[in-house]
Amino acid sequence: MATANAEMERYWNEVSGPKWVALQHLIERQIAPIGERALARAAIRAGERVLDVGCGCGSTTLAAASLVGSAGEALGIDLSEPMLARAREGAAAARLANVRFERADAQTATLPSGFDVLFSRFGVMFFDDPAAAFANLRRALGGGGRVAFACWQALPRNPWMLVPLSAVAPLLPPGSLPPLPPPAAPGPFAFADESRVRGILETGGFHEIAFEAVEETLCVGPGDLDGAVRFLLAMGPAAAVLREAPEGAALEQKAALAVRAAISPYLTPEGVRMPSASWVVTARNPAG
Repeated sequence: MATANAEMERYWNEVSGPKWVALQHLIERQIAPIGERALARAAIRAGERVLDVGCGCGSTTLAAASLVGSAGEALGIDLSEPMLARAREGAAAARLANVRFERADAQTATLPSGFDVLFSRFGVMFFDDPAAAFANLRRALGGGGRVAFACWQALPRNPWMLVPLSAVAPLLPPGSLPPLPPPAAPGPFAFADESRVRGILETGGFHEIAFEAVEETLCVGPGDLDGAVRFLLAMGPAAAVLREAPEGAALEQKAALAVRAAISPYLTPEGVRMPSASWVVTARNPAG
């Protein structure tokens, strides 16, 4: 399937998607509180139709399907076939007949119309052209339709990503640390800037735009220190830097020791718990 986000399609099908599937239970444990906050702000009601953008392994789509009940519908779309396969497995296990999943590029796909809610949990920051994507998504919403999505704030506001990255960076050969991508580049922090996101939504035709700052202490990894290290070296910015480094494989043991030392102050009786900062953004499609 050719998309406007060809690089992201490759990344989510070949690199990150399979890792998300393998680590789904840990990722869900970590980000569920933020997703629940965004679902609450969406105020989904029985009988409504919900479009879940960047649905991943489908947990938020299944939650929406439960909220709308048999008279409603939830559609999850994503670029990642491995994650969509897991999502379909989850729907079958839950025996939910009002949910379906499609592989689609939200930026360009011709989507069904008349949805009541556009929802996303960390799935909207990867568009090559976010203004075009939201304009396209708005066409799928009915008049007065609601938007609610979660996105990360800037890297310095997220120690759970910054701390392991800072621990790994000094281990890399001089000049091999890749530069940080521009703030507007597709990626986890593309929607960190409130004014930029507001402009994207306004350009897309939305109004009643609001931002809620969410600061959550997240459970990182399976509950033990070494498990958290393995998790952080599989997912997130530290993992990306090592993956791209010319000596990445050779640095794995040193990186594990460095990350272990860096995150050990965050070990609690409940596991490794680290601060995070995200936005829950809400908006509305004008009526009529």
